[in-house]
Amino acid sequence: MQDHKHTDHDEHHDTNHDGHDHSHHGHDHSHMIEDFKKRFFVSLLVTIPILILSPMIQNFLGVNWRFTGDMYLLFALSTFIFFYGGKPFLKGSFDELKQKNPGMMTLIALAIVVAYVYSSLTVFGLPGSNFFWELATLIVIMLLGHWIEMRSVMGASNALEELVELMPSEAHRIDENGEISDVQIKELTEGDQVLVKPGEKVPVDGIIIKGQSTNDESMLTGESVPVEKEIDDEVIGGAINGEGSLTVSVMKTGEESYLSQVVTMVKEAQESKSKTQNLSNRAAKWLFYIALAAGIMTLTVWLMLGESFNYALERMVTVMIIACPHALGLASPLVVARSTTLAAKRGLLIRNRTSFEEARKLQTVVFDKTGTLTEGKFGITNIHLEEGFEEDDVLMLAGSLEGESEHPIAQGIVEDVKKRGITFERPETFESLTGQGLQGKVKDKGVKIVSPGYVDEQQISYNRDTFEQLSSQGKTVVFVIVDDKLAGMIALADKIRESAKQAITDLDNLSVQSMMLTGDNKKVAKWVADQLGLDDVFAEVLPHEKADKIIEIKEKGLEVAMTGDGVNDAPALANADLGIAIGAGTDVAMETADVVLVKNNPNDVVSILSLSKSTYRKMIQNLWWATGYNIVALPLAAGILAPIGIVLSPAVGAMLMSLSTVIVAINARFLKA
Repeated sequence: MQDHKHTDHDEHHDTNHDGHDHSHHGHDHSHMIEDFKKRFFVSLLVTIPILILSPMIQNFLGVNWRFTGDMYLLFALSTFIFFYGGKPFLKGSFDELKQKNPGMMTLIALAIVVAYVYSSLTVFGLPGSNFFWELATLIVIMLLGHWIEMRSVMGASNALEELVELMPSEAHRIDENGEISDVQIKELTEGDQVLVKPGEKVPVDGIIIKGQSTNDESMLTGESVPVEKEIDDEVIGGAINGEGSLTVSVMKTGEESYLSQVVTMVKEAQESKSKTQNLSNRAAKWLFYIALAAGIMTLTVWLMLGESFNYALERMVTVMIIACPHALGLASPLVVARSTTLAAKRGLLIRNRTSFEEARKLQTVVFDKTGTLTEGKFGITNIHLEEGFEEDDVLMLAGSLEGESEHPIAQGIVEDVKKRGITFERPETFESLTGQGLQGKVKDKGVKIVSPGYVDEQQISYNRDTFEQLSSQGKTVVFVIVDDKLAGMIALADKIRESAKQAITDLDNLSVQSMMLTGDNKKVAKWVADQLGLDDVFAEVLPHEKADKIIEIKEKGLEVAMTGDGVNDAPALANADLGIAIGAGTDVAMETADVVLVKNNPNDVVSILSLSKSTYRKMIQNLWWATGYNIVALPLAAGILAPIGIVLSPAVGAMLMSLSTVIVAINARFLKA
């Protein structure tokens, strides 16, 4: 059993960092949103005179507002909107084509380049109608769609910076004369000695050469119980020291340290994570190829039929512009905006849209234990009393004495006793028994709360069968002695979340497997797994092995989600098809995850699956409405019904386009969680 020591939890967050701006990714993302917003509003203002000046729109409205030089003014305004409003799409298409992976940006760029070049040529002598109004409205709608989408899903990953922030920037180095000076971590070398004060973060990986304490490594390794540390034990940089002072000999610094290795794993996992395009991008990719093929075919067929080059060219341009429907630009963003809002109301923050879309395919959900399926803190699970003692009396004495200690076991007892409505008494005396527990006087009674080791040492008899049974479940057992008589045993364990039981049941009903992956010991893991009815459990798994386990499960052909809250979960979260972070966990886990559960409720994993499925259905509907316009408009624009005198005019094309855009917008609003 751990020694009941005082731990200054308030100091855990007081560590100074190196002063670097770790939020620049977030700032860049905010800047991009502002950029799209600005380009949208400026382009919208310029589009109004373009629509008024367009002969095609004037004909449609039955008015004539023509004047000398109006086409040159129209050309100037359209040139501005093409280069200013169209810049993100032109640049984006260049990046997509460089990666040989055309998508939405390339489709938009194709339409606006064709519209701009052809329309400019008509201003300077080429017979035909200009499409400047199509160019302007397409750019405005697409800018609006991207702005809505980016605003809905803000989530640039700062995982690596957050990992680095876990490390203190300075250490107390002890020189040969025993003098202590504060130095930067990077100045430390192997063999240096550093002092770790109570409540501080351990600055480096090393070996204890002096002192005794407990280290909270739960966020690093998943070990739910603070680990007792003494001379010759290893400590991990980033762990939180308990109430004892430690002198540590530096073993690993820089890239060799535990946290640096985790950084490397997260980086590699993020780089190797599937580059799958989201749904609308995949649709845009096919439309790009269709637009190119249909345009070239239209030009070729009309020339073969003996039509003039100018007529054939106008048909080709019409086809290639129509191939990029305005509705496509809003089909996905409006659904994303709606689903993001619904998710936020449920306490789900979507950070990676593509992974969220794919969540509908999940076959396995892997949970971390400490802080995810469990509350990450001790609670009383069993009380075994000796004859002649009442439960409330024993708990009052134990709670009163433990109330003087900051140890996690003490806090667990105190919290549970308080919940039972039992009133504490102030101890008249209080003393820590090094490595064995505590003792004191409460209401004139001598009270001791001690470890099994103390009881054996004092040769106090107790029910060994009960003790062995509780210990085999991975529970921590303490003994309460009152006036030198054994009053009973109190068993404590990391409490299972009530919501976890419901989550496992609901996943089982959806035919989704539930597994647990933990750094904690096998006894504890098995007890939790048995309580919840999990399909499989992996215990005593090191952080890098967690990532390997996820890859191993994926190699079986299963779509995997990983749910966790600690640094040790970050590489696994990054490797999973869907990484889900519990909101009360580390910033690292949250920054690595695709979805964050704000309410710390494992049952919200089920909500992610159901919302992903309904979002996907709505996106498919919207894409059909958007591309359905193409199915009708493309052949007509190409002139397939020209022999019977039916050719789609750009004005009618505009009406169809507007109708599909309105339908898509209304349909998105009907998305229900």
